[in-house]
Amino acid sequence: MAALATLPLMIFPAQRADGQSVSNSASEKQAVEDRARAAAAASRAKSSDSDAITSNYLTPGLAGQTITTVDGSRSFTPSLACQKTASLLEVIVQPGSGGDLTSVSIARDTDLDGTIDTRSTLPVPVSGICANGIISCEAGTWNGCRSYRWNAAAGGSLSLAPADLPELAGCYCINASCGANLAWSNMSGVLRDLGGGMVGALTSADPRYGVAEALIDGPSIRYVGAQSTACTANQALPQSAYKANPAAMASDAYTASSGSAVFQALAGSEIGTGTSLQYRHCAIERTLTVLSPKPGEIISRTAGGYATNEAGSSLDFLMGSPSDNSLAGGSCTLVDFRMTLHVSDPARIVDARLTRWFADDWGQVRIDGQVVASGPQSWTSSGLPPAKCEQKKTYTQTPNVDIKPFLTAGDHEIRLRLAVADEGEGFAQIHVDVDSSCKTVEQLVDGCSNIASDTACHIDSEMVDGVQTFLNGTATGLKPLIQTRQMGASACPIEFTRDFFLKDRTYRCSGTELAQPDTSRGAYILDRSAETLLADRTRQADDSYLETTRPFALPDRGSVAACEPICKTRKAAANDAVAAGGTVAAKQNVPVGTETFFHSCNSNSQCPAGPGEEIVSACGCLDDFPEAVVMMQSVRLAGADLVCTQVRP
Repeated sequence: MAALATLPLMIFPAQRADGQSVSNSASEKQAVEDRARAAAAASRAKSSDSDAITSNYLTPGLAGQTITTVDGSRSFTPSLACQKTASLLEVIVQPGSGGDLTSVSIARDTDLDGTIDTRSTLPVPVSGICANGIISCEAGTWNGCRSYRWNAAAGGSLSLAPADLPELAGCYCINASCGANLAWSNMSGVLRDLGGGMVGALTSADPRYGVAEALIDGPSIRYVGAQSTACTANQALPQSAYKANPAAMASDAYTASSGSAVFQALAGSEIGTGTSLQYRHCAIERTLTVLSPKPGEIISRTAGGYATNEAGSSLDFLMGSPSDNSLAGGSCTLVDFRMTLHVSDPARIVDARLTRWFADDWGQVRIDGQVVASGPQSWTSSGLPPAKCEQKKTYTQTPNVDIKPFLTAGDHEIRLRLAVADEGEGFAQIHVDVDSSCKTVEQLVDGCSNIASDTACHIDSEMVDGVQTFLNGTATGLKPLIQTRQMGASACPIEFTRDFFLKDRTYRCSGTELAQPDTSRGAYILDRSAETLLADRTRQADDSYLETTRPFALPDRGSVAACEPICKTRKAAANDAVAAGGTVAAKQNVPVGTETFFHSCNSNSQCPAGPGEEIVSACGCLDDFPEAVVMMQSVRLAGADLVCTQVRP
């Protein structure tokens, strides 16, 4: 009702000083209507269909190109993406004599820097195309067919993975088994469907990127791409997780709102509740986590080296080429071996040492670039050894050097540098002892401290581990018993004894009464107005009321067409659909069918039929609902006829 009270302010005619109405002239109204029609026509021209929106807004927006306003008077260059490229994906196809795509070349800009950095060619010919994959058969036939699904790895590499036909969708054939020259005759659609499957796999693997179709040129298609979902190098975005599990959004939103002091303050405010009392809910929860990592989860070899030996809570990382004379040198050849160790939890590393290493002829061991051991003499430079290279023996050491200070959280490079005069070998061993015992992390999350500190708030109800300790602001006298809970897996069970684990509280906070809105003016207007008469009552400065009536009429809404004129066309098309039993055309007497199209007619009531289309119904208000019902009923009865429902004699 409060909203209705503002209605007269929107529909009153303008007032002169003498209180008389001022009406617009007919010419002024006509000028306004003409401007409105011109603006509507300009808007339809730029956004009437998906192709117009793509070409005028989506493609230039993602590619960082110029976008013009609806009337074309101004232009600007948006910045919707952190990275963008005009050639994210380029696909070039070449049909063979049997109609199959014998060559499919794929070019990628994986890092969106504007330069193609990877090129590949499909290892199999393409005989059929699906929304998410391809079908490859013997050339020109539908024999020996194998189906593949598009697959994109986390790094962006695109490949084909074997799949069963039911795993693919929208499949159709393009080779000579279904018709002549199908790929060339439908090249635009073939490119869209083939590239669409690749783009779908890429965006599913990395949802940060947006892709728009930019250009089809003969047997090639090129896509514009941009990173517009999030400006981060991490592909595992929390936002993208909702795509796979949309139902989690409501749960996560509730969890976030329950832990948000701002949300709770708004929800419990006087405006939010509409009452003088506010009820605020909160919880005090004890969280207990049992950690029992495996040694490889504390420190692991992620690159280089040749072996990792694990025994109990100890790890040995081996690197180099220990076989005798396995390295061929020259006058003095430098050989590098690198190994990367990733430390996840440095606090659990008990001891880490370089226990043994050897080199023939010279060697040095570096950790993150710092020399920790060298021999047979001191060799700390990055160049050749300081003395004669040929030593004619193997230098072996067991230095037991402590390298634990180096192993902070993150990646660390262990480097074995060798100087080989003729033939030689080299080896280094890192021994690490870790603490893989069970440990607990306990935290008390108090979400009630802010509310409890407010003097206007008092506990209304409280549940402690399922026991009602407060009800309607009064203590019940009940308290939960001290509980013992077992946490952790079977390999690491730990018992915790605490006086409580969860307190669920509701506070009652006092406030002031809200002023009720004055809806009397709106009620007066609704009760006393008619279709051609508007009544109103306004409050004056001296708190008196002024009651008025004046003629009222809605603006002419104009005439509206009974429908949007459309036309119906058809053209011959090969039955190129594919099923598990083969091509659909092979099961039909006539392998050629017709495709039906509906087009919106232009302002001159002309049907914009496409190439090869025959007009079935001219422009007008078409109603094909009975035909649609017959088709659906035919499909239903045909399906029922394939099922044996009873035994007939």
